[in-house]
Amino acid sequence: MVVVREVSPDDWEVLRDVRLAALREAPYAFGSTYAREAPFTPEQWRARINARSVTFFGHLPQTPEPAGLVGVYVEDAIPDLVSMWVCPSARGNGVGEALITAAADWVRSREHDAVFLWVTESNTPARTLYERCGFAPTGDRQPLPSNPELTEIRMRRPL
Repeated sequence: MVVVREVSPDDWEVLRDVRLAALREAPYAFGSTYAREAPFTPEQWRARINARSVTFFGHLPQTPEPAGLVGVYVEDAIPDLVSMWVCPSARGNGVGEALITAAADWVRSREHDAVFLWVTESNTPARTLYERCGFAPTGDRQPLPSNPELTEIRMRRPL
């Protein structure tokens, strides 16, 4: 069973460690890079935990450290699922689904009728997870900000 909890300001160091692990493990999946975020100050990490966003950790029972994370960032009244990542050793255990459910519930509780995300087009495992969780492509495409040679596609999940 996956336990999901909201990240608090006191979790900034764990958030930093998990986010940097994600950027190292899957650089093709994120709009940022390890090189960009590794030098962030404690204040910059704390600023990621704010009223316009939420981040959740997913935990497997046998491990105290997070097995994954997901965030939701709301800009111009549009909620975007961001920073989704599951540790390779935890994949296939329901962590991704649990994180997406928590994110969607948070978005719904703020009276939005859909949640969006960008995913690298070639990231088949992530796209499969998102489709299984109710996301569908919108037809929008853009270059991945951290590597413009890769293309991202926009997906939407109605709530």
